Amino acid sequence: MRRMKIRSYAYTKGPDEIKFKDGSRWRHPYRAKNSYQLDMYEKVSREAVEKAEVEMSDIDLIIVASAGMVQMIPCTAALLQERIAPNSGIPCMDVNTTCTSFITALDVASSFLVTELYQRILIVSGDLVSHFINPNQEESYRLFSDSGVAFIVETTKENKGILYSKQETWSEGAHTTEIRGGLTAYGPSLYSEDTKEDFLFDMDGKSVLMLTLDKLPKMLKETLQHNNIQLSDISKIVPHQASRALFIVERKLKLKKGQLINYFEELGNMVSGSVPYTLGLAMDQGEIKEGDLILLIGTAAGLTMNCMLIQL
Repeated sequence: MRRMKIRSYAYTKGPDEIKFKDGSRWRHPYRAKNSYQLDMYEKVSREAVEKAEVEMSDIDLIIVASAGMVQMIPCTAALLQERIAPNSGIPCMDVNTTCTSFITALDVASSFLVTELYQRILIVSGDLVSHFINPNQEESYRLFSDSGVAFIVETTKENKGILYSKQETWSEGAHTTEIRGGLTAYGPSLYSEDTKEDFLFDMDGKSVLMLTLDKLPKMLKETLQHNNIQLSDISKIVPHQASRALFIVERKLKLKKGQLINYFEELGNMVSGSVPYTLGLAMDQGEIKEGDLILLIGTAAGLTMNCMLIQL
């Protein structure tokens, strides 16, 4: 076990509710130049620090784990540090595995904590996804919500932490979810009315689902076998809230009723914010409690998949 405990957390979502036939989505009004993403990050970071009853100077590392950067350089974590801890020297880094970035960041953070290189780490996730979705692609346009989520994790001698983690990437799915334009492969100078959809989110949902249903059960089986546990030993499963197809995944994995937490109708797909927002909300609502054995699980662009078994 990589011993680690959650000290505090905070979350927020887009201010405007948009209702679709499969639920509510929470977004910011479109502005080509804005500070929405950093505003959300600052808000949840300050709330998490206050709840932890520590000072910002007690944070040893800032990790921003998101799909979308605020700007090409510097890392988004540095821009957040400029707001919440200027002139502090706190090291900063970004982690990006798109929708599962928070799980990957927890993996990274726990490795730092167990070596005692750092004692307390702030992880911030969430995306301003409303600003890079394509209104002409109905399948994906109705899925997404904006969010910001912060978790503070720290070292502990208690029997808490990460029991197991696994990440796989199946690059046959690399182009099933993508934004092609904006960086070196398809530079900003190529933007025009004719090419603008190359600069927006593009998804082949059926292909993503088929690949997920093929690969995810095998990953879950390996996770259970490696830890010598049964599926019934897991108190709750916190999935990436990808789409309303969660019920198909639930059925495919043969989960007992209520074991998988599903907030998709209320919140939509929050990209990198999806898993931590679901985790925080489930803890606040009493669905997840201290002492529970939980599984974080999700798929992301790539196609990347993550499993993480945590003893709370």
